Amino acid sequence: MKRDKEIFTFRDAEKQTAPAAFMTMLKPAGSACNLDCTYCYYLDKAAQYGGREAVMSDELLELYIRQYIEANRVPVVQFCWHGGEPLLLGLDFYRRAMALQRKYADGKRIENTLQTNGTLVDEAWCELFAENRFLVGLSLDGPADVHDAFRLTKGGASTFDRVMRTVELLRSSGVEFNTLSVVNRLCEGRGAEIYRFFRDTVGSRYMQFLPAVEHVVDMPGMHRPLIVSPEREGARLAEWSVTAEGYGDFLCDVFDQWVVADVGQTFVQLFDATLAQWCGVEPGVCSMGETCGDALVVEHNGDVYACDHFVYPEHLLGNIRSTPLAELYRSPRRRAFGLAKRNALPAECLACRYYFACRGECPKHRFETGADGCRKNSLCAGLMRYFRHAEPYMDHMRDLLARRQPPAWVIPFARRRMGLM
Repeated sequence: MKRDKEIFTFRDAEKQTAPAAFMTMLKPAGSACNLDCTYCYYLDKAAQYGGREAVMSDELLELYIRQYIEANRVPVVQFCWHGGEPLLLGLDFYRRAMALQRKYADGKRIENTLQTNGTLVDEAWCELFAENRFLVGLSLDGPADVHDAFRLTKGGASTFDRVMRTVELLRSSGVEFNTLSVVNRLCEGRGAEIYRFFRDTVGSRYMQFLPAVEHVVDMPGMHRPLIVSPEREGARLAEWSVTAEGYGDFLCDVFDQWVVADVGQTFVQLFDATLAQWCGVEPGVCSMGETCGDALVVEHNGDVYACDHFVYPEHLLGNIRSTPLAELYRSPRRRAFGLAKRNALPAECLACRYYFACRGECPKHRFETGADGCRKNSLCAGLMRYFRHAEPYMDHMRDLLARRQPPAWVIPFARRRMGLM
């Protein structure tokens, strides 16, 4: 890869000098998980930390909460509990965390989100979530055959029915939840079906669809391939990775279901972010931002990284025991990581008609090489197909918003355009 271009814009300068406002994804149990999902890029992080079972100490939990609240110079601070499987630490761990948040809030509003595989949730967990107004992210890939193809227990058993019981528990407890789905090779050609499953069967009103594109090597004695950086010798594209064309078709099929019936009622993260880009406002999704590095990862031992997808020794920013979180966020190393999202792109991306919407997408997917030698996103063809397909509807919704009219009024326009009325 060619050396990053040294570009620092006025917007970059504004961001650098503005009051600190950033997210952290806390991994209190590290990569520990009760499942053995084939495509999980985080399970293999255990080896990076000596293979020991990860548990964040109470002392480090308090240090993190205090530093994180103090570092954010904004009225609302959002905690994101992640993993692995964060529920492995048990209810008492989170009760202590809630007490520490109240202790250090200093007048700021504290919000909590938590991402779970859904297999450990029971009534007691739902009570804690409801009492503390958690937004729960539920990992669910689609109907049983899609979900159970890759999301199994360590004994190889199905998890679909257990996750669907969790859906009912969250609903009956009044806990707000969204669904996070991995778009893999099995999802290709099934976008409309999968969307209807989430809308009609799960009752999800907030959906995320994230593409699985990883590289692996086979390791002696391991029952599953090891997920590695594409630069590693012998690495190959994982068989379950979605193709660029398949991902583009999937997004278009989901979009066609959504735009003729559900705008304003069901929210798909990528579609919301796309409309934001069309309107010239921040998309709220790091993969579609011009730069990144504003969603730090804090590991169970206090190590900090600039991104969940780059938890490798060469990307370590430091540890909160020795360097305050605020300093790590302001560090030149973190800033350079974030700027590289834009500055390392090939010239053809920067000149692309849809660069304003795509922004090169996530750097973790840059496996191809552009004409000038810089890395290019391997999903480019699919993303371009999606943006081209959505363009007339995004134009219409942007114009509606400019007239202070609701984006949902795009529905009759979409139905006429698709010959449905």
